[in-house]
Formats: sequence, structure tokens, C-alpha cells
Amino acid sequence: MRPSVKPEQPLWQEQCRALLRGPAWPERPFLIEGLSHQSLHTLAAGLYWHLHNQVGEGSIILASEDKSLCAAALLSALAGGPPLLLPYSLSPQALAALQAAGGCNQVLAGEELELPQGLHRISLPQGGSSPASPPLPQTPAKGVVLNLFTGGSTGAPQLWSKTAANLFGEALFIAGHHGIQVQDRIAATIAPYHIYGLLYSILLPLVSGAAVLGQTPAFPEEMVSSVREQEISIFISVPAHYRSLAGKSCAPSRLRLAFSSAGMLDAADNQAFFAANKTGIVEVYGSTETGGIACRNRFQGEEHFTVLPPIDWQMSRDERLMVCSPFLSPELPLDAAGYFHTADRVAALDDARFSLLGRADLVVKVAGKRVDLEMVKRLLQAQPGVREVVVLALPEGGSRENRIAAILTTKGPDMLAINTLRQELSRHLEPYALPRVIKVVDEIPVRANGKYDREAILALLDS
Repeated sequence: MRPSVKPEQPLWQEQCRALLRGPAWPERPFLIEGLSHQSLHTLAAGLYWHLHNQVGEGSIILASEDKSLCAAALLSALAGGPPLLLPYSLSPQALAALQAAGGCNQVLAGEELELPQGLHRISLPQGGSSPASPPLPQTPAKGVVLNLFTGGSTGAPQLWSKTAANLFGEALFIAGHHGIQVQDRIAATIAPYHIYGLLYSILLPLVSGAAVLGQTPAFPEEMVSSVREQEISIFISVPAHYRSLAGKSCAPSRLRLAFSSAGMLDAADNQAFFAANKTGIVEVYGSTETGGIACRNRFQGEEHFTVLPPIDWQMSRDERLMVCSPFLSPELPLDAAGYFHTADRVAALDDARFSLLGRADLVVKVAGKRVDLEMVKRLLQAQPGVREVVVLALPEGGSRENRIAAILTTKGPDMLAINTLRQELSRHLEPYALPRVIKVVDEIPVRANGKYDREAILALLDS
């Protein structure tokens, strides 16, 4: 573990000023489909002044998968325009929840999006700005530029704020650390209103000059054809999508880098992708509130996570990972030395590497006894025929006690014998730690951001 010294802040301000003055690659495409970096900058200037006159300084909800609109709105916020609120989903329910949490009723969205009652659509400027219209202000905003509304696979939704230093500092680090250049072409299977999609499919092209695919392919055939036909060199996806690819080959292609985040990538899915495409997957570990913390590429011999250079880290007495990072959301509580204590338990291997042991907050009380949900999951995952598992603690009778439930998928068409699973688990677990409910399903529900959909899982368990 490294000494207790705060990491230096990235030199992001001057690079952001240059970005606000205009792109260094004006004629290079921002969207593979044709929109140039210069045209995007013009669109951002028009949007900034339109919002300045129509909205003022209040926050607005950005509810769109249109990457050009998202990038223009982000440049507008960087220049001091209205801060953005990003939903975890574009469903009416998620937008209504964001309205309640953020106290905002103005939405920047395409006409095709259905808005719940009480939200008002902001009209978009027609045709961007003319050459005579004012340029973007060139002083980057120092405060919060956006808030991300997380769906919460383990708890209630929450708003996390991000400053320009958080977002653009991390994007500039990613571009430099992984050598992303103007010649690269990026495809992402995750929407840009999720922090992972925002960083890698909006901010990364902005700061590197790379081009990004405007579409967001969702089906395996679309992903494969997009990589192949659009000459994609950087592929951004999530564990659920890598699993759906099932070793499908994108060859012949220019693919040189693949990234995965928003959950742990199964080693078998990683191996299948590498075998089919001869490209290792960079697994990024972090969260909305912390930003990226560490990464690994198993096919470069990296079985454990290596902490990213801008980040200082330590391990607490209860094995929790502690990080001091320029990417942390401002509202996160820090200790006296400037460290945020995460909910993840780790084992330190050396000064730069650690292995994940599971979440500290996944230890719950059942019948007054402690139960490690991660251990229950590992035991289920190890059983023959089991492919994917989610283990939850459900409140019991309105008290602080819980009952354990598990939902899982199988590796083949053969039905699993639930009684056999219970008997095997009983060899390793005390009776109070055994799942009271075990349900086998065809697919475990996930949200658009690639994380498990807790509400849909609970509905399946109730059924």
C-alpha cells in the first residue's frame, strides 16, 4: 500500500479551455455517421446560448441517447451553462423519480421520448448557431456540472454529483493511459446517461478526437456487425453483453481494445471473447461515486486489479478499500487523511495490486446471526449447472432481520433440482444462512446500464 499522500490533481483546466475554444481536430468526425468535432462545437455554442436565454442557471434533466446532444449539453455545462441531471433509465417511472429527487422539471430530450406529467420539454435550437452567434465561454465551470441518478442494484436510487475536474480529468487520464488517439473509432453498447457510457462514449471522444458510433447496438448480431463494418478499434461493453456474444467473432476487424465495467466480468465470458477476437478485455473497477479505481487485463497476465496511477489507496483494519482520488464525487465523506472508505473488502498483494473479497455491506443479520451474501453466492455459483446468481437479503416482517433469497440461471436446458441445491448448501452453511427462496429463471433482469434490476428481480421472487 502506498504512503498516505493525496494524489495530484490532473492538469485538466487548460485542456478544457482549449476544448471550449474549439476542437484541435475540427474536420475529424465526432460521430462515425458524419457529425464533425467542429460541427459539434457549433451545436454546443448554440445550445449554450439557447439555454442561457430560456433556462437561466437552474439545472435541467438530460434524457437522451443522442450522443451529439449529450456531448453538446456537456460542453455547455462545462462552459458554465445549466448543470445536468442524468437519469438511470429513460422510463417515465425513472424520470418521475429523478424529478422528485432533483427538484427539476425541465427536460432536454428528443421529441420521441414520453415524459411523465409535471415534466416540461425544453425546445431545441433550430440548426445550431450561426457563424455570427457568440462562441462558448472559455472558462471551465469549477463547480458541479452534472448529477447522475443511480438505479441502485443493492439499494435506493441516489444522486451523485460530478465536477468538471472529476469528469474531464478522468477522461483525459483514460485517453492517455490507454493511448486513445484521433484515428480510433469507438462503439459502446451502453447508453451515455450512465457514468460508464458517458465517460467512454462521450467524454473520451471529446478529449481525444476519436470518433464514436452514434448508434448503441444492443443485440449480439448488431454488436458484431458494427465492429466489423464500422472498423471499430475500441469496444465498450458490459458483462451481460459480453455473455450474450458467447464467443462470436468480429473478424476481420480493427479491434485493438475492449473494455468492461458496471459489474464483474465472468472469466469464462472473458476467455470466450479473447478466443474469438484475439483481444483481451480491460476490466475497469469503480463506481459512479468514486470514478475508476483500478483495472486488469487477464490476457496480459493480470489476475488481480492494479490501482490507477492518479489514485492513492490503503486498506482499513476491517479490510475495506480506502481511496484518495481526484475522481471522487464531492459529497462523499472523507476521513482526516482525505480517504473515502468504500464498501468493498480487498486483500493487498503489493503496493499497487489487490484482489476483491466482496462487499462489506453484504454481511447481513438473519435470526441475529451474521450471514455473508457473497459467500452464499460463491457456493451457489460453484454448483454444477449453475451459470449466474444473484443473492439478496429481504426484510423480514418490518424488522431489522432478513431472509435470504437467490435467483439463478442454468448453463443448459436441464432443470436444476432445487432440493439438491439446498442439500449441497446445507453442507457448508448454517440453517439460518440457507436461502429461503431459490428461483430458477431464463434470464436475470438487468437495466440498460448493465446492472441488475433489483425491482424486477424482487417481482420475480414474489411471483
